[in-house]
Amino acid sequence: MIKFLKHSIKFDNQKTRVWYHKGNYTKESKLPQGTITIYAKDYGAKFPKEFNIENNSDMMTDYFEKSRVRLTPKNKYWKNANKFLK
Repeated sequence: MIKFLKHSIKFDNQKTRVWYHKGNYTKESKLPQGTITIYAKDYGAKFPKEFNIENNSDMMTDYFEKSRVRLTPKNKYWKNANKFLK
């Protein structure tokens, strides 16, 4: 069970600190309007396996970024995440 909280996501008896963003996406991004991006606040943060996690870190070039997840309006978790956006 995944539980969305204002500043975190709880799953598998662990909590990941996050923040939510809903942007105006362009045609080039190929993301539908209303897509929610959930950003991890910490490096190495864990997300549920059900999510398609994005992280383009490259250890060879010392480039590190925090993980993120995108939920489109058709995603079954979108409604739960959307309630934390104004």
